Amino acid sequence: MFTGIITDVGKVAALEQRGDLRARIATVYDSTSIDIGASIACNGVCLTVVDCGLDENQNWFDVDISAESVSKTNIGAWEIGASVNLERALCLGDELGGHIVSGHVDGVARVVAMQDEGDSTRITFEAPEDLAKFIAPKGSVALNGTSLTVNEVDGARFGINFISHTKDNTIWGRVAIGDRINLEIDTLARYVARLAEMQGN
Repeated sequence: MFTGIITDVGKVAALEQRGDLRARIATVYDSTSIDIGASIACNGVCLTVVDCGLDENQNWFDVDISAESVSKTNIGAWEIGASVNLERALCLGDELGGHIVSGHVDGVARVVAMQDEGDSTRITFEAPEDLAKFIAPKGSVALNGTSLTVNEVDGARFGINFISHTKDNTIWGRVAIGDRINLEIDTLARYVARLAEMQGN
């Protein structure tokens, strides 16, 4: 379980296609504090640590990524040196600063427009049609693992305002039109929609 509050921007240090895709992520996290089997959200995808260590003063951890995860997320576009939003799993007693995020990506949205507004940037995304019904103004979504508040919705398109702090401390300062973005809808929105559907029958 995660909160959508990014705590590091890691770098893809290595990629190796085995039975699954093995990725090495360089991080500021102290590798001695990372347990084998721990969950770390990488661009919003919950992945299991299979190895970790310290090389030349650089901490790293390895994850194995199934073909299913690659096909359902934007991980297929990862390259050596790519920046990745990271969040470690929530511990009992941690502050819940964002919203409840599972790390199970529902689909991939696309950046369709960007506009600077003062120091902030308004970004418009287009969601898959089957997920658009779960996105509402002032509701929450997780995009590349970041907990964000929706400003407006127009059909399958929705807008979000990114303040300077978010752009400076996540990968959102590097985004471009056309980028594919991991989308996890709010669990509460899913259940509310399901309840409404059942009451309508």
